[in-house]
Amino acid sequence: MKLWHLAVAVLIAMVGVPPAFAGFYDATSPELEGKPGSVIRTEPMSGAPLSAKAYRVLYRSTGLKGEPIAVSGVVIVPFALAPPGGRKIVAWAHPTSGVVQKCAPSLALLLFDQIMGLSDMLANGYIVTATDYPGLGTPGPHPYLVGDSEGHAVLDSVRAAREVPEAQANDHFALWGHSQGGQAVLYAAKLAASYASELRLAGVAAAAPATALGTLMQDDIDSTGGKNLMAMTIYAWNRQFGAPMDQVVEPNAIKNVDDVSNVCVESLIDFWEHDEIGKKLDKSFLKVKNILDYEPWKAITAENTIGALPPAIPVFIAQGTKDTTVDPPVTEAYIQKLCAAGSKVETYFMPGVGHGFAAFHSSSEAATWIKGRFDGEPAPSKCH
Repeated sequence: MKLWHLAVAVLIAMVGVPPAFAGFYDATSPELEGKPGSVIRTEPMSGAPLSAKAYRVLYRSTGLKGEPIAVSGVVIVPFALAPPGGRKIVAWAHPTSGVVQKCAPSLALLLFDQIMGLSDMLANGYIVTATDYPGLGTPGPHPYLVGDSEGHAVLDSVRAAREVPEAQANDHFALWGHSQGGQAVLYAAKLAASYASELRLAGVAAAAPATALGTLMQDDIDSTGGKNLMAMTIYAWNRQFGAPMDQVVEPNAIKNVDDVSNVCVESLIDFWEHDEIGKKLDKSFLKVKNILDYEPWKAITAENTIGALPPAIPVFIAQGTKDTTVDPPVTEAYIQKLCAAGSKVETYFMPGVGHGFAAFHSSSEAATWIKGRFDGEPAPSKCH
């Protein structure tokens, strides 16, 4: 990262949402009136790949109680002429970027480098959408790892793209996400037929998706990074659902939970800060052995653990064998669940690849798989 990039990233981390953008992300009550996915406002963005133009968008979506909310994101459109019938859409769902407002990917300096497979998707002529999820960019709290919230935001990003005149989008779309975004696209696939029936889903691709949340929480808790993710989850669920933090966290660790949750996961300085706070959590964090022994933590975890998908939806799942955040056996178990339900599942296991690079190393394969689904080719499957 160049020095000036790092300096600006530090400044953004200090001041939160840049003042120039603050008004863009705020929606008034009258502005929330409208159909989910309809656009409140757009503005051009700089820094897009040379083959494309990009727009920051604020669009309407649905909150966890069915209430209208605003969600922000980005729509990226190829410069090449749209084919007859319009352009297809790939909805990208990002991995964990943070749990507070300033951590929206649409505010990140290196956003376009963080969308894995973007160049392949654009080269294939697809529009790419990239939701921030609720509470990132827009006022929080961010419902971190809450499947329905993520799924609605992803599906409504596709609807929003269709309202950008320059996009010339049709109703055919695919889903692609990593980690938290893997959970998001799986939930979007689950909800698509009931929530966005006017759209045609070609398939869903996920890299190292967060599936069995309870198992992943327990598997990760012994590592510093795992404690950080657990702290962010506790922080978010406390604010979203009122789950009592002091029920499960040591009194002297609550400040560290707040501190780590107010740092984004984007720049080098962010990773350093997470590591420093994580060392404190290594010394003192949870006062219970397993938060899943307590309500409402157990119920929230169960409600946001994805089950099998409708078997007509083709699935692509990538997984690194050296992943210590989403353990390969957890992903294997989910693949078997999909197969047992009748899904056609293509898998791509990557020897020696850890969690952070799962989407990077599988993006080309995911793009090829998505193209096959858009082109109407029979979906491959490793299920027996």
